[in-house]
Amino acid sequence: MEQTEALNQIDGTVETVVYQNEENGYTVLRVDAGEQGGITVVGCMPAIAPGESISVQGKWMRHASYGEQFKAEIIQRRMPAGTKAIYEYLASGAVRGIGAATARRMVDLFGEDALNVLEETPERLTEIKGITRKRALSMGEAFRLQMGMRRMLDFLGAHGVALQLAMPLYRRYGDRALEVVQNDPYLLVDEELGVDFGVADQLALDIGVDTEDPQRIEAALLFELSHNLMNGHTFLPRRKLLQATAQLIDLAPETLEDGLEALLERGDVVQEAVAGETACYLSDLQEAEEYVSARMTEMSWQELRPPEDLDQIIDRIQREQGITYAPQQREAVALAAERQVMLLTGGPGTGKTTSLRGVLALFDALGLETALAAPTGRAAKRLGDLCGMEAATIHRLLETQFDPGTGRLVFAHDESDPLKADAVIVDETSMVDISLMRALLSALRSDCRLILVGDPDQLPSVGPGNLFSDLIRSGAIPMVRLTEIFRQAAQSAIVMNAHSVDEGRLPDLRNKSSDFFFLRRKDPARLADTIVELIAKRLPNNMGIPPEQIQVLSPTRKTVAGTASLNRAVQEALNPPAAGKGERRFGEYIFREGDRVMQIRNNYDLMWKDRESLTSGMGVFNGDIGHIQSVDERNEIVTVDFEGRIVQYSSDMLSELEPAYAITVHKAQGSEYRAVILAVSKGAPMLLTRGVLYTAITRARELLILVGDEEAVAQMTANDRQQRRYSGLRWRLAQNAGG
Repeated sequence: MEQTEALNQIDGTVETVVYQNEENGYTVLRVDAGEQGGITVVGCMPAIAPGESISVQGKWMRHASYGEQFKAEIIQRRMPAGTKAIYEYLASGAVRGIGAATARRMVDLFGEDALNVLEETPERLTEIKGITRKRALSMGEAFRLQMGMRRMLDFLGAHGVALQLAMPLYRRYGDRALEVVQNDPYLLVDEELGVDFGVADQLALDIGVDTEDPQRIEAALLFELSHNLMNGHTFLPRRKLLQATAQLIDLAPETLEDGLEALLERGDVVQEAVAGETACYLSDLQEAEEYVSARMTEMSWQELRPPEDLDQIIDRIQREQGITYAPQQREAVALAAERQVMLLTGGPGTGKTTSLRGVLALFDALGLETALAAPTGRAAKRLGDLCGMEAATIHRLLETQFDPGTGRLVFAHDESDPLKADAVIVDETSMVDISLMRALLSALRSDCRLILVGDPDQLPSVGPGNLFSDLIRSGAIPMVRLTEIFRQAAQSAIVMNAHSVDEGRLPDLRNKSSDFFFLRRKDPARLADTIVELIAKRLPNNMGIPPEQIQVLSPTRKTVAGTASLNRAVQEALNPPAAGKGERRFGEYIFREGDRVMQIRNNYDLMWKDRESLTSGMGVFNGDIGHIQSVDERNEIVTVDFEGRIVQYSSDMLSELEPAYAITVHKAQGSEYRAVILAVSKGAPMLLTRGVLYTAITRARELLILVGDEEAVAQMTANDRQQRRYSGLRWRLAQNAGG
């Protein structure tokens, strides 16, 4: 969290522990601060107890229910000194198994040495009448665990690392947590812990790791490869990897060569010649790319024997659905009968849904059990509604289970336990990354059919790879591309303007159609005010569209027209603070009961409970949108309803949530909304691209309103810049095909 003002400091002795959450360490204390009197201190202070002396740096705040409090950000804790303080500490129940009577006998016998005896020679506690050796050792173990947590907190605080990490580290490593972190500070960069590499690196340097230590160099190389997965790269060319890492840790590129060779020798990194580059992969990404290439090639070679009466079956499906397929649509249905794998692509209004329904009806006529899937929950729900049958996210289709070997969740369905489906249809495939496609393919039986549907002109996946585009451009996979815009779709300004943008032509901003409007607001502040007015008043009152069916999009997070600022403005209008309405501040956000929120990273370990059936499951995924059901301020628990799946977030997990009144266009991929308001203001060229504008327009089902600067719209339309993604899939497919 950014520090915008100096921290205050208080010193005192813990009088009472008012509340403590054992899961996340959140604590409410009363501290005797001498002349300042009794002060309520709140913050992450696991295992703290009465009698301890503390120095706390933080800020004063006023809680709506509990009054003035001191929010601790940096804490220094000192064990109680003197027999009176030691007795109060032990008598408070701070150490499991020790009550007031035992505390008195310990202090009477050992005096100021009581705590040292408890930690270092607990067997001496048997000198106290009634304490057995087993009980003495148990009390000593409980105290050592507590001291381990304390030392972890002291260590993190001394090096400017968030104290909230203490609990997840302790859950993962137990009383070895401090030793593990001291031995390898770079493990803090793990995705689940989420520490910035620079923070972990500074910690390592602070505790004596040399600038050219192999541990530092190897950690930096692995971080650079992992970090670039989120930029879409499955590999980095060796020269770029060395240059980028050298810049990261301020060393000469040649000093990193030995570190990279060590990683290659251990197999953590794989190097091979790919499309003219010396490609360096994280080992699991290289394996995923190889697997997807081999499996897709194998499936593409499978020619199935279609039923002899295929034409008659398609004619019957047309009659039952009350339509006549266009030639390309009929071709798609027929190809699905003849090939094991097929790509179906096309822009808005070209009949992908009609073709999809036809393929589904064909599979039904052939007696095939078909599973429908999409990358996100919203995309899956939309697919299910369009096709009239249940659809699931790919993650839920594959299911998750706990792997005791790794201590993590894995997909339940793979080569050893494949899906029962005879055919799988995946929509919004442009959002699927290489790792998820590898998991899906490994869960398909050898004879299972696969239909991949999507629009390659939308933004690519957030994760690594350029999967759908690579599959299409390889020319190695059977494909039908729908190009005809149907008459009904041609009457929609949303559809026609989307195609205009896709072809590099300006959308028509002057035509005030029934579903596409442009409101000129060149001043960013007026732009933001207009968006708030649209979502809070004009659209609900004039067009009957409630705020919950309106999604605000922006190409950027920053600036007045970015999602962070717009979220605060819309929240204030739609869900202002009120007496009795719980809220929780975290970083730059306030999470309030009733807020629309989004999960911003995959978390396979998060448990959810179904609101109606009360069954439970695991996993909440990047892009899932829900509403805050309640905020338990005392326990610091935020409960979110993700369309019927109820999830509880402790304070150390709130970094996985963001307000979702306004979201970036990237986060809106795979979703469709009744109404979309798009903020369009001048900004960085890398964000204002044709793909972003096209994707934003195609998110709207009934109404799209562009608010902003027409020059920015023109800039986006003209900017066909697509960031290069280092991916070897297209090259591998060509190699497999003999090209």
